[in-house]
Amino acid sequence: MRGIFDEYYSIDKRIFFIFLCLITFLLLFIKKSFIESQIAAFEILEQRGEMGFYHLLNALQYFSIPIVYLYKFTVVAFILWIGCFMFGYKVLYSQLWQLVMFAEIIFFGAEVLKIIWFLFVHTDPVIWDVRAFYPFSIINLFDYTEIGDAWHYPLKALNLFEVLYWGILVYGIQYLSRKRKDISLYIVLSSYIFWFFLWLGFFILIYK
Repeated sequence: MRGIFDEYYSIDKRIFFIFLCLITFLLLFIKKSFIESQIAAFEILEQRGEMGFYHLLNALQYFSIPIVYLYKFTVVAFILWIGCFMFGYKVLYSQLWQLVMFAEIIFFGAEVLKIIWFLFVHTDPVIWDVRAFYPFSIINLFDYTEIGDAWHYPLKALNLFEVLYWGILVYGIQYLSRKRKDISLYIVLSSYIFWFFLWLGFFILIYK
């Protein structure tokens, strides 16, 4: 893992950010074009000429990719920076921002699996099947039609890729601080993971 971080911190981060945005754009385009647009309800709307609003929302999603990433990386890096500060670890905010950007790669795996699932396995979904599905998440243990809408996002957010994301953050903080791994784990637990579960609880409360 140390060798991977050595290579990553030696490249131009602006180029890496553009790479992230382009891959996200491509995966979103594939999902919209080859999965959602093939759903019967959307085909009917297309025939009626009533897809204008849907296309507008799609365009906003594409253009918002860099904005969403900038916001997420900034907030998560700040939370981790506070955690490092509380434990007496001197880690630069810019380094943590770059770490969060690197860790985001893990979620590409989930999007690729989702595309494969609906292209080759569950080939005739309704739109709610697509929106409720997330690979290796807790929601897959339930029938999403039988649980409240407020629980859909939290149960999707609790997934294997999120746990792997936590692991990358732990190893990254250990790499940047040159300190013990167990302390890096405590930092992530008491900062990012704590706020992650707090946000899920808050989401459930306000959704109801």
